[in-house]
Amino acid sequence: MRKTLLCWMTVFVLSCSKSGPGNDSGTPPVVTPPVTSFDINSINDTYAALAPFSNYLQWGSYNVHDPAIIKAGDYYYCYSTDVGYGITVRSGIQIRKSKDLVEWKYVGWVFNDLPAKGKAFIQSGGGTPFDALWAPCVVKVGSEYRLYYSLSSAVPRLSVIGLATAASPEGPWTEKDIVVTSKNDNITQTNAIDPSVLVTGAGEHWMVYGSAWDGIYSLKLDPATGLALTVGDKGRRVANRGFTGGVYNGNIEGPELRYNTSLNKYFLFIAYDWLETKYNVRVMRGDKPDGPFYDYDGVDANTNVDHGPMIVAPYKFSGHGGWQGVSHCTVFDDGAGQYFIAHQGRPGVDKYFMDLHVRKLFWTSDGWPVASPERYAWEKDSLISQNDLAGGWERIVLNYRVVPGYSAEQTSPDFQISEDLTIAADGTLNGSAASTWTYSAPWLQLKWSNGTTEKVFVQKGRDWENKKNTIIFTGLNNAGIAVWGKKK
Repeated sequence: MRKTLLCWMTVFVLSCSKSGPGNDSGTPPVVTPPVTSFDINSINDTYAALAPFSNYLQWGSYNVHDPAIIKAGDYYYCYSTDVGYGITVRSGIQIRKSKDLVEWKYVGWVFNDLPAKGKAFIQSGGGTPFDALWAPCVVKVGSEYRLYYSLSSAVPRLSVIGLATAASPEGPWTEKDIVVTSKNDNITQTNAIDPSVLVTGAGEHWMVYGSAWDGIYSLKLDPATGLALTVGDKGRRVANRGFTGGVYNGNIEGPELRYNTSLNKYFLFIAYDWLETKYNVRVMRGDKPDGPFYDYDGVDANTNVDHGPMIVAPYKFSGHGGWQGVSHCTVFDDGAGQYFIAHQGRPGVDKYFMDLHVRKLFWTSDGWPVASPERYAWEKDSLISQNDLAGGWERIVLNYRVVPGYSAEQTSPDFQISEDLTIAADGTLNGSAASTWTYSAPWLQLKWSNGTTEKVFVQKGRDWENKKNTIIFTGLNNAGIAVWGKKK
């Protein structure tokens, strides 16, 4: 998040999904929209004509960066960083709402100006705060909504996470106090931005936060106030990346902490790399809200190595310019057992556009989350028949799960590009008798001649690139590398 905003200033309880009745008709699945006049085909990758600030009521899912989404009543509310495509926007944290996660309406702002206490902290250290608030997080405690925000300065480098409260998700919001601060003082090299707060079943409140400098930190909060349980405490580090040639890879930020009741595990989602290069989502899990968290290989997330699995990364299906900047995620549920992961997406044709991407989140049989390769489009959970699988597909392997070195992370988006896949009715793959597939709905298993096995979840989906309905799959291979597919 930190590098994101600097760029712009110089120009921003889980449960497994349930399947419904099968589709054995042999016909392509149909995505049935809710009763609405909204045309889903009106959602384009770019939006230059709507970007100017005077059009903010028409932004919808546009100009969204670092989203945080919570469900309140019939609506989902999205809070996001103060940025816009090619323009200067007013500060205050943007608010949108939606009943279906597809059509979004602009509501307004959390603040009318930079919050006074956060601004005063930066100024007291000799800094000039950016005229923008970053990376919000929202939780509901009792009848109170608590919004955590980030504010920083460049020289000297100062950061603060503050708290505002409201009785309604639309406000009005009142600044309460400062939660944690940081400065580049070579003492505690944490960076006080990018908060994510989780309330456990036992009533404990934990915040994870951090961007660059020295990894991701965990801080215990006071449930009564929402502030640090111990005044001045910055918490302890729970996630880190590696050193190469004496250089620390600080491209780690945007943590998101969630709990899966079925698995009795806490999951820590983390943004890796820079939004203009390989900005991607990694996930680790643990038995406690403050860690330790472990990666797919069982390595502590606080170890000086890159960690996986990587479940969302820059990608490109055929005939499309691709999407990058697909990280700094928010994870939330619909109240009925289906969970989603949302993040910004930046089209490859112009990386400065910012679109809100919302994807379904599924869980593998061994307890790892995997994301849909396509954005949500009203599709219902239902089993796909085996007959519907045969045919031509596009398949993407997100294959840079572990890339050593700092410089290697900073070259390009490195789009993961789709390749053709043929799933034949005779049980073979790509015409090779040595590569086979089996299906036990909703799980498809692809066994390749090189020894790789991919177990993927199959469901209805939306082919956003070609504006039509299709079938999609997502999962991990036996090395913990994510695999995506969509039927042509």
